[in-house]
Amino acid sequence: MQTVALLVLAVFTAGYLVLAGADIGVGMLLPVLGRDARQRRLVIASFAPLFLADEVWLVATAGVVAGAFPGLEHALLSGLHPVFVALLVGWIVRDMGLWLRGRVDAARWRAVCDGAVVAGSWVLALAWGAVLGTVLVGGGHVEDGVNVGTVLGLPLALVFAVHGAGFARLRLAGGLVERARRVPGRYWVSALVLVAVMVAAGWRLPWSQVAASPEALGLTAVLCAVMLPLLVGAQALVWWTFRGRAESPGYL
Repeated sequence: MQTVALLVLAVFTAGYLVLAGADIGVGMLLPVLGRDARQRRLVIASFAPLFLADEVWLVATAGVVAGAFPGLEHALLSGLHPVFVALLVGWIVRDMGLWLRGRVDAARWRAVCDGAVVAGSWVLALAWGAVLGTVLVGGGHVEDGVNVGTVLGLPLALVFAVHGAGFARLRLAGGLVERARRVPGRYWVSALVLVAVMVAAGWRLPWSQVAASPEALGLTAVLCAVMLPLLVGAQALVWWTFRGRAESPGYL
């Protein structure tokens, strides 16, 4: 059951990094891709219908860690407490900017919300990069806190930005997509890089030492095996519904 739980955890984590990582990357590049308020609104429209569905993968990942590998949850939260606090703040700030941007019809208000989207996206990318880098270098000693791998947060954050640019090429139109093409990289290449870093970090962890009891592992594995097809189906439906390029402001 531990192997099944690990496979499910890998799928959920990869789903979050690839899907939500694109949303984060586009948010990081918002000032580069959108030169004025109207263009920035179109850039946000490229991922606005998708970001809530993409974040569900993170919720599922956290559920698997809590249910199947509670020792890892304790080690990460105790060793990297400041990083996860920053991650949570960045997540809230980014999502607040997205939700509140259209609530007030004022240029200054939209500029503040756009700034929240950009700042929150950069904090999210740096925080996830720091977590992955710390685990990659520290392995089974993540409870010791930050290490030299934590500084990998910056280059890994740039991978998120490249990933967002690749996503923008698929979703934007006209001059905006041409602007996105100025950023090097391809969506599927950066997706593979993110997944490869995740797998390498996961390979360093002592899973048998942080796993739950066999009963808890079995229950978590069964529940996740039921959830996974539903999650994939819902994600596919969202992508199919909003499969076209974002040519006009819409959601949010």
